[in-house]
Amino acid sequence: MAASLSELGYTALTITGWSLFGLAVLVGLLLDLVGLFGNWIILAAVVIAWVATGFTHFGWVGLLIMTALAVLGEVLETAAAGYGAAKFGGGRGSIIAALAGCLGGAVLFTPIIPVPIVGTLIGACLGAFIAAALYEYIQMEKQMHHALWTGLGAALGKVAGLFAKLLVGFGMLTVAALTF
Repeated sequence: MAASLSELGYTALTITGWSLFGLAVLVGLLLDLVGLFGNWIILAAVVIAWVATGFTHFGWVGLLIMTALAVLGEVLETAAAGYGAAKFGGGRGSIIAALAGCLGGAVLFTPIIPVPIVGTLIGACLGAFIAAALYEYIQMEKQMHHALWTGLGAALGKVAGLFAKLLVGFGMLTVAALTF
């Protein structure tokens, strides 16, 4: 027996919806790698799917857990560059400088290196490195090699923060799968 037009339309809509969901998740994970709002995209995709399926999938508990994880991802990413600077000998000022450098570098290098995602990532890491190193060299009057060491710690911390945020994104997907 042939499927009716309404059944075919429903199937096409379902396939399109879940394909867009998958695309949103993929975009979210890629955005995590550059320190942007990827986990929030994933959360928004889950909320939209929850509403679109008539509240039959995911549920409040899953959404609350995923929201908490998204916040955790932001905290980990933000703190990591400063933590790296501190672990490599920097003080409180270099932590703040590294955070400001991450943001400034990402904004500055995104148009300078017009390769999607790459410019932002390079800019964030370089910004953390330069800002922390300059702070230690100029403000704290440390020797150049000590200042550069602190800058390296800030850059490595930024990279670690990006991967931590990405892992949190995968954790959100695990919660989504378990609550589906």
